[in-house]
Amino acid sequence: MGTEPGSPTPPADQPSADPPNPPAQSAAGAGAAHSVSAPPTPAGGVAAAYSAPEPAPHVESNPTGKRLRILMLTALGVVYGDIGTSPLYALRECFKPEYGLDATPEHVYGVLSLIVWSLMLVVTVKYIIFVMQADNRGEGGILALLALVVRRETTHKHRRAVLVAVALVGAALLYGDGTITPAMSVLGAVEGLKVVSPGFSRVIVPLSIVIIVGLFFFQRFGTARVGAFFGPVMVVWFGTLAVLGVREMLLAPEVLLALNPMHGVRLIAERGPAALVLMGAVVLAVTGAEALVADMGHFGKKPIRLAWLWIVFPCLLLNYLGQGALVLRDPSAISNPFYLLAPRAMLYPMIGLATAAAVIASQAMISGAFSITQQCVQLGYSPRVTIVHTSAREAGQIYIPEVNWALALGCVLIVLGFRDSSSLGAAYGIAVTGTFTCTTVLFVAIAAARWNWPRWQVLVLAIAFLSLDLPFFASNLVKVAAGGWVPLAIGAALFTLMTTWKRGRDILRERLRDITMPLPAFLESIKTSSIPRVPGTAVFMTSEAGGAPVVLLHHLKHNKVLHEQIILLSIQTANVPEKPPTERIKTLERLELGFIRVVARYGFMQSPDVKEVLGILRTKGVKTRPLDTSYYLGREELIPADKPWKKGGLSMNIWRKRLFAVMAKNARSAAAFFNLPPNRVVELGTQIEF
Repeated sequence: MGTEPGSPTPPADQPSADPPNPPAQSAAGAGAAHSVSAPPTPAGGVAAAYSAPEPAPHVESNPTGKRLRILMLTALGVVYGDIGTSPLYALRECFKPEYGLDATPEHVYGVLSLIVWSLMLVVTVKYIIFVMQADNRGEGGILALLALVVRRETTHKHRRAVLVAVALVGAALLYGDGTITPAMSVLGAVEGLKVVSPGFSRVIVPLSIVIIVGLFFFQRFGTARVGAFFGPVMVVWFGTLAVLGVREMLLAPEVLLALNPMHGVRLIAERGPAALVLMGAVVLAVTGAEALVADMGHFGKKPIRLAWLWIVFPCLLLNYLGQGALVLRDPSAISNPFYLLAPRAMLYPMIGLATAAAVIASQAMISGAFSITQQCVQLGYSPRVTIVHTSAREAGQIYIPEVNWALALGCVLIVLGFRDSSSLGAAYGIAVTGTFTCTTVLFVAIAAARWNWPRWQVLVLAIAFLSLDLPFFASNLVKVAAGGWVPLAIGAALFTLMTTWKRGRDILRERLRDITMPLPAFLESIKTSSIPRVPGTAVFMTSEAGGAPVVLLHHLKHNKVLHEQIILLSIQTANVPEKPPTERIKTLERLELGFIRVVARYGFMQSPDVKEVLGILRTKGVKTRPLDTSYYLGREELIPADKPWKKGGLSMNIWRKRLFAVMAKNARSAAAFFNLPPNRVVELGTQIEF
């Protein structure tokens, strides 16, 4: 928010999960103290239980009865859409000709064993048992983990930089996942038409594009109206998966032998180095696991965990075993074992249901991309964007047009480029497995630095998780030329944009600090001058709470007048998901000559609202009238110099400076971003060379 409030100031709060037995800490703004509990060092082994961090205000820590069932139902539609549609293609992809596997009983048992135990170890053990314990006041997701682990007082500068880079890489890869998921899921569902008749092959790509474009078109209306249907549809979907699987298992019960992990071990030993490539297809069964932690803030841990253990995992297990049983009886069914499970008379309803499930899975990824973008804006890694709240009751339901149509264009191009889900499978896994690895790094950092777990326990966890993540990631790296370059290119581009914006804002803040006049000196100069004062209130936005904003100096220079009451407002982003209104005001300092210094704080999942801040100030005795209040913003015209920037520990190449200038020029209006009344805003421009 500097003179041109383009991005929030760095996080000023401490995360919610502190080391064991923390002292009471000051609550935000109000001066009250509260103690925050965190996981103690486990005494009985790595998986020992501990007290979870304090949940966010909107998260129910222990729902029961009807409320628990409702949360489980809605979690099915939001959290498990992606992983729930994996049976459409996962087993089929493992038997692609290039992997050299025939549909023999030994190979079927081996592949099914790898899928089952991947679900068990990656989803149940890693995410359900461990990673979901690392929440930031109830919120999860890779940027929430970053805000939790990066603590300025205790984290070494270089280690902090590494953790930030890891989190940004993971976030960038999630955008690649969000671009590919709708294309993969919709193509996988619509391809059921080829089972009905090969003649339908011509309509699969056009029909998929129509569905995808329609999906993105309706994003502007929000998910509040249709969200109530997501859960029931997914209940029908998972129920259908289970029924179809059990029906086939009764015909070939020997498929239960695949539950023995030794079948998977033997297959890997038999295939040797070629098994690494096979794991790139097996990982398709666990895509969507990251959603378990990303959506904790909406549903809480308990509903997500119970939905997995009671509904999702059993139904997926039954369906995969049913597909395997079908292939044991009829090896030719490996061409599309999912749809061939269904009776032919049920194919059209199954295609419709699968398409609905694919749309729901895509919706979850799109909403996740919106959420990540909002967090990036608030944490200072993205320019301002248009954030539209689509629900008056649910703060998390937002729509970002810029992200929406960028994803839509990417999905359409991917469908046109790959044309079928089998070809797209090579591109799908690399973004997922890359994010898995980034999450592991952040989790073990939290366990070591925040929870003070013994080093040997942290090392055991790191080795165990990375022994799962790295083979999956490496198996997809070998498929870069076959399509894996797509999410890597998307991730690299977004990582470059995010780091460029952050570094550029830091440099711009340094430049503004150089030309900002210390506030005491400014007030002293006002005393000795005869500057006229006019009725009303002027609000000046600034990121430097201790200095006179540049826009204030420009206003005084050009207009030669000051309002009777002047509010110097800084808005900071806390490294917690939300700050309640009672903790909104961090600093309220009444200075001389009618000046008031205010620092307000918002969580990284909230949108700043200056009108709300002024409303809170009125309750604290700061009298303002909306029609007598003017808002002053600075707009810098950035002029990149023809030489790299090197000053104060910051550096930036020429091409990145030019990129930053373009990003700043196209950022959303600060007045709209901070919810300022358009007819009360005054913008003053200045040129800044850097």
